[in-house]
Amino acid sequence: MKNLDEGPERGADVENNNQGGENQSETCHNRSPLLSDPWKPYERPRAIVKDWLLKLRCCFGAVCGMEWYGYAALGILTAFLSFLMDFSVLKLLNAHQWLYEKLDGNRLLQFFCWTLYPVCLCVFGSVFSHNICPFATGSGIPEVRTILAGFEMPHFLSVTHLFTKFLGLICTLAAGSTVFLGKVGPFVHLSTMVGAYVSNLCTLIQPNKKDNATREMLVVAAGVGVASCFGAPVSGVLFSVEVMSSHFALRQYVPCFFSAACGALTFRLFSFWSGEGETLQALFKTNFPSSLPFYPLEILLFALLGLLCGAVSCCYLFCHRRILQFINTNSVLVKMLATDKGLYAGAVAFFLACVTFPHFAGRYMASKCTMKQLLTSLLKGGQWISQSHNASVQLEPDPLLEWNSSESPLFFTLTFFLLMKLWMLVLACTLPVPAGYFMPVFVYGAALGRLVGEGAAFLFSSTSINPGGYALAGAAAYSGAVTHTLSPALLAIEATGQFSHAVPALFATLMANAVARSRHRPSFYDALTICKKLPHLPSLKKACPWLPSTPVGQVLGVKSVRLQKAAGPAEVRHAVNSSTETQIPVVDSHESQVLLGFVLRSELLMFLHDSEAEVHAWMDSVKPLQSEEENPEKHLDEVCSIHPNLVLLSPHNTIQEAYSILSLFGAQTLFVTDEGRLVGLITWPEMKRILEDLLKET
Repeated sequence: MKNLDEGPERGADVENNNQGGENQSETCHNRSPLLSDPWKPYERPRAIVKDWLLKLRCCFGAVCGMEWYGYAALGILTAFLSFLMDFSVLKLLNAHQWLYEKLDGNRLLQFFCWTLYPVCLCVFGSVFSHNICPFATGSGIPEVRTILAGFEMPHFLSVTHLFTKFLGLICTLAAGSTVFLGKVGPFVHLSTMVGAYVSNLCTLIQPNKKDNATREMLVVAAGVGVASCFGAPVSGVLFSVEVMSSHFALRQYVPCFFSAACGALTFRLFSFWSGEGETLQALFKTNFPSSLPFYPLEILLFALLGLLCGAVSCCYLFCHRRILQFINTNSVLVKMLATDKGLYAGAVAFFLACVTFPHFAGRYMASKCTMKQLLTSLLKGGQWISQSHNASVQLEPDPLLEWNSSESPLFFTLTFFLLMKLWMLVLACTLPVPAGYFMPVFVYGAALGRLVGEGAAFLFSSTSINPGGYALAGAAAYSGAVTHTLSPALLAIEATGQFSHAVPALFATLMANAVARSRHRPSFYDALTICKKLPHLPSLKKACPWLPSTPVGQVLGVKSVRLQKAAGPAEVRHAVNSSTETQIPVVDSHESQVLLGFVLRSELLMFLHDSEAEVHAWMDSVKPLQSEEENPEKHLDEVCSIHPNLVLLSPHNTIQEAYSILSLFGAQTLFVTDEGRLVGLITWPEMKRILEDLLKET
């Protein structure tokens, strides 16, 4: 539609430029966007500023391409947003903790403080997101995966969406461990929105832009999101490869690592400047023994831990799919989530807050600790069970006393935490607020690994077993099993700095993935994609294994618009008005339907403009006696260039092959031919329609 609207304007510009001379036309065409359409007031100062900006661009461009400055700006801006979010959330959490401690002695007021604070934050985040931008709730990763596959979803990358999701996510995280949600998924979405904005700026500055520059910037932004959350650039890029992109080009590796390194370094510098650490260090402090990290035979225990994490993840994913199905089929909940999201969010948050109240069940779940405190305490080296039996060893005040005290023994607290958080996290995932789901399962896996490590140390009566290493491997294995990825193993190592446990963490993650991926079970993000009915084929084939092997010829829609090579202005005008495609196929004739190639929509618009100009010129120059002579119209093949087709599909090709070609080559239109005759075409909107129709049949 954009080209259709620009057609008359472009024609008018061509006519005016012909009156002014061809040289002036070429100068205006090659003019940089920075010098076009100057603002009349303060014209001279603005011209000076623009001239200096162009000189600055030339200086920067002499070093490297402008897109590299965009990659660096993307990493720095995303890291700044991550630090700003963490800083704001920390202040809100400290305010809640301060108010709760001030009410010590009055349990009723403490109960209201503990419950109403997260309820108000969740209600505000839900209502604000719903009224400003309804698409801001949830993780955002399924939508980003769909966008990177090639589908256009511009409303998911708007600045309004960025502001709404950022503020709503602060409210969710400020609710603390009561709702037990994180920020990784939404922050990947936020970084993608920042990447789209930076790509637009690069387009303004750099006139000659690559065709796939925007998509490359979005792929880079997906890796920067994880790197800016944990200060882990390598695992951030690996996460982008595994989760976000169906086809990852080798040329995108260097930009991804460069931008992720800028984001991780900036995030750690901000943490250092804010006084959180004396020097640049790992995000989660650990003190594992370096002389003997683990015994060789402990690899068997790490393998068993991986199998256990895989089995528990299957249970968690099963419950998650069931509750999503229940919410989408229950008429009362569907109506409530459509009209009163704030009411549902408040009810769920109040229930979770009541369960985690420290004077109730929360005393056995370390509910006073934040997400970061929970993970730091679980990854701490040393055996808690030996400290509890040794009177000379004093436990640190917080948060270790929340796990191991006289009122709540160690094994009971960890077991109760795992049992309660399993269903509470499933329930919290239904909250209509911006929220991430990676960090909760990462903490849950650390608790599961800590329980196994403490149990092994108690069972074998060995003081050399380090339960913190099992917590690290459990966090990587469980989160990797839930997301069907291996990058959490590297993320756990980068975030803690414990490279000595690289092999056990990776081995446990592999074993957990082997269990979680069996029988083609969908991952957490696949389940969200299927629930939202997004056209992401790698996720949909988990629900419909036969879907990728469906022949294209069985699902082609109505007959597409096509032109014959001898088409006149009337036929071309009808094709332009009845089709919105940028590439319109050209056949030899309507009888033979032999495909010759395609013609661009912009060329057709110029053809119509020139034809109308020739008609007017002929009518002005013809004599009255010659008025009945026929107008000499030109045909399509005489004016427009017919472009050859690089890739053609057969009706026997599968949907998987068509989807892969569209994603891999960045194509917008694929023509389907049978023995040279055109039978239809496949576009991204057509692919979306095909997938939706096949899902309805199942």
